[in-house]
Amino acid sequence: MKIKSLKIQNFRNYKNLKVDFKDEVNVFIGKNAQGKTNLLESIFYCCIGKSFKSCKDKEMINWNEEHSSIKIEVEKKYRDVEVEINLFKNQKKSIKINGIAIRKIGELIGEINIVFFSPQEMKLVRESPEERRKFMDIDISQNNKRYFYQLSRYEKILANRNKLLKMSQNIETVKETIEIWDRALITSAKYIAFERQKFLEQILPYSQKAHSYISNGKEELNLFYKCGCQVGLDENFEKNLEKVLKKNLYKDFKLGHTTVGVHRDDIDIYLNNVEVKSFGSQGQQRTVALSLKLAELENMYNINGEYPILLLDDVFSELDSERQKRLLKFVGRTQTFITCTDEKKIEGQIFKISDGNLI
Repeated sequence: MKIKSLKIQNFRNYKNLKVDFKDEVNVFIGKNAQGKTNLLESIFYCCIGKSFKSCKDKEMINWNEEHSSIKIEVEKKYRDVEVEINLFKNQKKSIKINGIAIRKIGELIGEINIVFFSPQEMKLVRESPEERRKFMDIDISQNNKRYFYQLSRYEKILANRNKLLKMSQNIETVKETIEIWDRALITSAKYIAFERQKFLEQILPYSQKAHSYISNGKEELNLFYKCGCQVGLDENFEKNLEKVLKKNLYKDFKLGHTTVGVHRDDIDIYLNNVEVKSFGSQGQQRTVALSLKLAELENMYNINGEYPILLLDDVFSELDSERQKRLLKFVGRTQTFITCTDEKKIEGQIFKISDGNLI
């Protein structure tokens, strides 16, 4: 899978840009705040339908303009794909795949698989469970459209259940309605939980291999799925989750939100049987996060028969020279887009960026 070209208009600090890509490794070089990350963001947006930053769509439009567009052409193993996204300040965005408009983001996800890594991705290891759930969700959704559907369904049902819990004066008046929501919630929760468990089992050997390579085999990495449903992942999952939801109903009513479910899932990460989040050094956390991202590459290849696109945003500033060399060697099989402030002896197609322009 390779991006052949990128065309953007009025996106962030870019007015008009058309660039063709040839090499496996493409390096965007420039000083800080020149627009290097914005280029990666535009690529990511065309693949996932949203930014890797916490922002609204209209915030990505150049502040002097009312409209922005992004178009990428991608060469895949069996067919080429063109994605065009138009953003508007006062109306919904439009998305076309090979010239045909789509109605839902779920139709876009999985067309062009992508893995993104930046220094901020260290949050994956050291911050809240939400970051680790997001890691699982983005990866699984790109390979499994049913998962994306069940996840979206679960989130809508959960929002309705929580709304009832918050707004009701008396739990008895909405108990029957909540039980209806619970049956639907349980169905989606089961699918999500089992897919997350399977995903971690799939990426574990890849992440262990990547971690051993980057850290020179000094530590053993292990991952454990921590289900927030408070039940075992077995044939009694649905029945047992129904019991837990009923048991916690009055507690949920008092708090105004649902206290059990896959929305409270987490991943426990260990190095040599020591929990990394609480006791790992910053260097260990960084290496683990990078290993998990590299495991995504191998897992997607195993599922789809081709590697995804890899985006590395200012990652080399966080790695010593030996780890930089090992990383570049490891990712040599996939098309990679790198941002950095200097060339750092990276071989590939070099693009120099200044104030939203190629120079």
